[in-house]
Amino acid sequence: MLFLKAKLLDVDLENNGVIVNERDLIGTEYYPQDRVLIETSKGSFVGVLYHSKTMVNEGEIGISKSFIGYLKEGDEVRVRHAHKPQSLKYIKKKMDGQVLNSQEIGTIIDDIVSKKLSNIELTGFIVSTYINGMEMREIVEMAKRMAETGDKLQWDKKPILDVHSIGGVPGNKYALITVPIVASAGIIIPKTSSRAITSAAGTVDVMEVLTKVNLNAQEIKKVVETTNGCLVWGGGVNLAPADDIIINVERPLSIDPQPQLLSSVMAKKIATGIDHTLIDIPIGPEVKIKNEREGNTLARKFIELGERVGISVECVLTYGGQPIGRAIGPALEAKEALMALNDSKSAPKSLIEKSVSLAGILLESGGAAQPGAGVDMAWDILLSGKALEKFKEIIVEQGEKITDPNEIEVGKYFEGIAAPRNGYVTSIHNKLITNIAKEAGAPKDKKAGVLLYVKRGNKVDKGQLLYRIYSSSEDRLMAAVKLARRTYPVKVEGMLIKKIKEF
Repeated sequence: MLFLKAKLLDVDLENNGVIVNERDLIGTEYYPQDRVLIETSKGSFVGVLYHSKTMVNEGEIGISKSFIGYLKEGDEVRVRHAHKPQSLKYIKKKMDGQVLNSQEIGTIIDDIVSKKLSNIELTGFIVSTYINGMEMREIVEMAKRMAETGDKLQWDKKPILDVHSIGGVPGNKYALITVPIVASAGIIIPKTSSRAITSAAGTVDVMEVLTKVNLNAQEIKKVVETTNGCLVWGGGVNLAPADDIIINVERPLSIDPQPQLLSSVMAKKIATGIDHTLIDIPIGPEVKIKNEREGNTLARKFIELGERVGISVECVLTYGGQPIGRAIGPALEAKEALMALNDSKSAPKSLIEKSVSLAGILLESGGAAQPGAGVDMAWDILLSGKALEKFKEIIVEQGEKITDPNEIEVGKYFEGIAAPRNGYVTSIHNKLITNIAKEAGAPKDKKAGVLLYVKRGNKVDKGQLLYRIYSSSEDRLMAAVKLARRTYPVKVEGMLIKKIKEF
């Protein structure tokens, strides 16, 4: 056992990490990455042990200020070895490709929420589901337990609708248009989202440019009761808390295993009190779902999962062959969405068509429009300006920042990439465009991203601007430009493909 003095650190230490001076470990039975029990006069918690030469002095233990409820600066704490979580043997079981029962899945989720697993152990679980998959009954149990471990929102009115995209296509900012259209028709649509996992901007990253997204349950209910809708971060309220912990491990790996995708989406819907949800499944060669066959399979899984947890699910397959709209990156996408709400006729057709089509389905599902009349009603709401006014109401109620697209700042460093020859844009590679936006700093740098000036099929002249890269960092911009020039995400080809002279 070690007896040390607490030093509160203004840093976010993952998995309840604690830091001791490396000299304090010499000759002891403690090693870096050990799981330890931290005992204080006000309680105890499990942490992961790290060491440093300089962050703390000998005799001190560095603890995140998030544990200020347990102790204060200088308090004496006892450090002991902690037992390994029960869930580790179940994670190993899944790594071996075996099927887990409800008790085993529940134990894993409980240990994730209580932060008893290190990042390495949690990564083992996520990668095992990525490689070995899960049966539907495992996914059902995981979704239920993820919802049970957090808070739940309850609503006085019915029905409660939702729309969710599985992502994968750059510039997928439809929710900022679809949600206010639906809310304008008197339908309740409390939209909670996650931050970007594999993309350059998730719905929350975009919305955060305009307003506050980190709302608690009471604040969400107040916004929805006032406006019928919201666009908030699910991690800001304790809804299915395991989800955001898992996402934080998935993000650096740029993977979103299908069992996690299914359970994550449905757990948040259960916790948010949703009756009916519309799932957008983009399909294309460079998104998560490659073709219509894969899309149909995933849609059936979503519908079955919904039936098992008591939520009505509709799915749509949407075009994901190139970015939606022209903006990729939080600030650029927020600007484009607001401009589209202001003047839909001059907005990118792909963005408006997708947003209105999804809104039309929801208007019919919510009973605001007759079957077959939803899209026309959605267009009427958009063109009348009601959707713009509703979106501004939502922004203000969540904690107003910006409602004018001209006030949105983008990266002060930028550089354009021009067409290398005369010809036609034959392809825009989603993954490469996303990688360039991320290299420029998105989504952490809200002002970073890519703005397209052409789409597939456009005729271009040599030297014509294809796209512009933005960043808040000159170094990051240069790195993104180098990546762009090396990978050619926007391909320009002439009508002449090849000259053949011989048999």
